[in-house]
Amino acid sequence: MQLRLRTKLTLVMSGLVLLVVAAVSGVYFALVLQQVLDQSERKATEIAKSTFYQVAEAVDEAKAQGWRPESNAPEDIRDYVAYALGASQGLQTQLQAEIVSSGIYEVSITDHEGKVLASAPDKSIVGKFAMRRLPLSQLTQRGILHQLKVLAGTPGIYEYQYQFSVVGGEPYEVRVAVSTGFLLQMEILPIVRQLGTIGLLALVISTVLAAVVSRAALAPLARISEQLDRISAGLYDAPIPEVRGFVGSSDELGQVSRKITQVGQQLRGVHEIFSTMRENMNSVMAGLEDGLLLFTRDARAVMVSPAAEKFLGAPAGQFLGRRVTEIFPAGHPLRDALNLEGDELREVAAEIDLKTTEGGKRVSVTVQAIQEDGERMGALLTLRDLDSIESINTQLQVSERLAALGRITAGVAHEVKNPLNSMRLWLENLKESLPPDSDSSSKQAVQVLDKEIDRLDAVVKRFLDFTRPMDVRLEPTQLAELLREVLEIAQPQMQKANIQVAQLLPIDVPEVYVDRALLKQAVLNLVLNAGESMPSGGQLRLVLSRRGEMAEISIADTGKGIPPEHRQKIFQLFFTTRPGGSGIGLASTFRIVQLLNGSIDFTTEVGKGTTFRIELPLAA
Repeated sequence: MQLRLRTKLTLVMSGLVLLVVAAVSGVYFALVLQQVLDQSERKATEIAKSTFYQVAEAVDEAKAQGWRPESNAPEDIRDYVAYALGASQGLQTQLQAEIVSSGIYEVSITDHEGKVLASAPDKSIVGKFAMRRLPLSQLTQRGILHQLKVLAGTPGIYEYQYQFSVVGGEPYEVRVAVSTGFLLQMEILPIVRQLGTIGLLALVISTVLAAVVSRAALAPLARISEQLDRISAGLYDAPIPEVRGFVGSSDELGQVSRKITQVGQQLRGVHEIFSTMRENMNSVMAGLEDGLLLFTRDARAVMVSPAAEKFLGAPAGQFLGRRVTEIFPAGHPLRDALNLEGDELREVAAEIDLKTTEGGKRVSVTVQAIQEDGERMGALLTLRDLDSIESINTQLQVSERLAALGRITAGVAHEVKNPLNSMRLWLENLKESLPPDSDSSSKQAVQVLDKEIDRLDAVVKRFLDFTRPMDVRLEPTQLAELLREVLEIAQPQMQKANIQVAQLLPIDVPEVYVDRALLKQAVLNLVLNAGESMPSGGQLRLVLSRRGEMAEISIADTGKGIPPEHRQKIFQLFFTTRPGGSGIGLASTFRIVQLLNGSIDFTTEVGKGTTFRIELPLAA
């Protein structure tokens, strides 16, 4: 479970207080324990001395009463002392009073052999020999760890021995026994309970104070976090709340807040610059025919141009952030051409045949390393449609030929027109001058000349119509509406030829600036040509879509397709493969699309059909 910062800070502060309290309590307990043991030893010494004084008084009382030992033998002297001690009420009272004292387990008086002469509280051991116990000094003079071990273990008995002599120089001892169990229960445990209570109170109070302090200390951080959230959301101009710490806005948290504000203002400028650069880059990328993929040092795609879609078969946005091995997995037709080794892109220049949704095409694959100061920073992958380049070159050649043809026919048609008019006049004169009874060969010759002059005159008119400058009137146009009008015009011919029409004309494609009449004529030419390519019926598909900053009109048929030997000539003037065709329709369509700042291209497959595509810049 992830703990919040405030909880962590509270726990840390409480833990530190607990450690300090534990350390102080430990030192205090050690001092008190030593003091208790020393006090027990002093008390045992005092009891031993006071007992000695009572023994001396008891012996003196016996002497005053005329009691004497039977002899000077040690046994008689010991019996005399034992009788005197037993008869002394003061001694017995003294012994009982000392036993009441805390921690004193037993007080005994023995001879030098250890025979008990008097004892309290257990009088049954009088006359018996008492075992010697460990001296009390072994407990009081040892270290704290030993003392704690003894007190925490099985209760034991330690004693203090005080030697003296009263009659005949015989040695006697006062033994004061101290019980560790008594000391623990009566002296030490109350102190431990007191220290535990103090420690618990200190822990509770410190926890409450730590929670209050951490809340107050982290409150500015919460406001700073809100400030960062607004900046990360792009609200650089949002009002910044005043952040105050314990001391005011001039402390460290206030300085951090001001610095974050400055960073936000800088990010706003950088964001504006980046947005402008991104828009410009998108505009440039949308106009490129080559597919570009920019990879970082770790082979992740950070830029994918819209044109790359036709090579990768998916929207460009799906590949951003993915590794090169994910974009080109095993089995991908481009993987072998890239010569991948792990995730590393090496410099490559190759050509392959790539199958796409639009058919097969020749693709140029180029990888260039991007370096800075000799260090590899990434790589740029370029995918180029070689067939499209050839098509563009063909269109340029057609444009140049049409322009040259226009310049030539403008003069030639004028020069031919005048002789034709003269020939027409003289032919009419010739017709009138022929006698009615002239032979049939003469009349046939005149008729042939008349037809040929008419045919030549029609050709010259078509030349003049094609080369005459067009009056282009651009206006914002919804292509979906215009294309529906074209289909309405062509509908009778489509129904007559048993052709099914499929249309996909979304209204959300932005407007374009075009000449409606000219564009309608150009699209109609393509639709009618598609219908003529399917004499036995088929399907015509008209699709409108958006590609970046361009609108695309696609006219696809299921006809017989265009043979390879005719593909380079279909936009040439007067080129036709249809009997009775004029060869002007596609050339006129090509010219109109160029006048509207657009482009036209086609893909075809023999036996399956042809697709013409017109691209026009959006009005935006």
